[in-house]
Amino acid sequence: MGPMVHNGGSESPGDDGSASARTPARTPRRAPRSFDDLVTEGAAVPTDGWDFSWFEGRAAEARPSWGYARAMAGRLARADAVLDVQTGGGEVLAEALTHTAAPGPTATPTTAPAPNPVPSAPGPTAPRTPSTLAAPAPALVVATEGWGPNVRRATRLLGPLGVAVVASPEDAPLPFADGAFDLVVSRHPVRPHWDEIARVLRPGGRYFAQHVGPASVFELVEFFLGPQPDAVRSARHPDRERADAEAAGLDVVELRAERLRMEFHDIGAVVHFLRKVVWMVPGFTVTEYEERLRALHARIESDGPFVAHSTRHLFDARKP
Repeated sequence: MGPMVHNGGSESPGDDGSASARTPARTPRRAPRSFDDLVTEGAAVPTDGWDFSWFEGRAAEARPSWGYARAMAGRLARADAVLDVQTGGGEVLAEALTHTAAPGPTATPTTAPAPNPVPSAPGPTAPRTPSTLAAPAPALVVATEGWGPNVRRATRLLGPLGVAVVASPEDAPLPFADGAFDLVVSRHPVRPHWDEIARVLRPGGRYFAQHVGPASVFELVEFFLGPQPDAVRSARHPDRERADAEAAGLDVVELRAERLRMEFHDIGAVVHFLRKVVWMVPGFTVTEYEERLRALHARIESDGPFVAHSTRHLFDARKP
């Protein structure tokens, strides 16, 4: 497992796709620090963008076996016009654009689907300049993002790679013409707008995305909020998303799901995670949840890392 990674509407950032990332790694225990020190640190870390490198040694998440960023790199090399929906800070798209990956089919996973992971390989690499790209870049690459701080971050990161970043609310129609793209990608969209995805794709175009699945990180969610109803736990189910994609006129070529291990090694990491991934515990503040935070801190100190599981699914859909 590697440091936690996220983007768009989910929990975590970068994917290296290595098989070893699926094996939990032990993180050396540090000298004990006080609850107040850890919480103060977790509450002070900036939350813009989807670079999760701050979690190194403090929290970790196993990567899906398919290695989304590397698989996306192969798709980019074969595309002419690409749209990245809900790009976050642009980290995953930048990683895909700069991967040393030859064009070719998506790699076959080395392991079967499983529950959520812990420490994995390093997150996104530093972007290279366009002249050093390993594979041919598409003629046109555009990204959308709805949150102001991420729009600015993505513009700084992706601009040197020739990517136009368009500010567009996540729930608004995509501001592009019908059939403008032959590839639409997205990593952890808050909610896929299937009708809009189908509209902007050309005939024969593909939607290639990694989504967050149902009941993701719900061990942590339910520690703070209590048991959640079935309707909440089953939201984002891949079978329902398949039906919605098909209703929009797309053919689902491939749909794979995995459950992956996560670990939180200190309460500061939990605080930062809940501040950054705001839909986990809506309205989270340290003051509002201090009692539960203290209880979780005591549990981690006595029992070791708090274990949760994320869920992910890979979508490959085609417009006829």
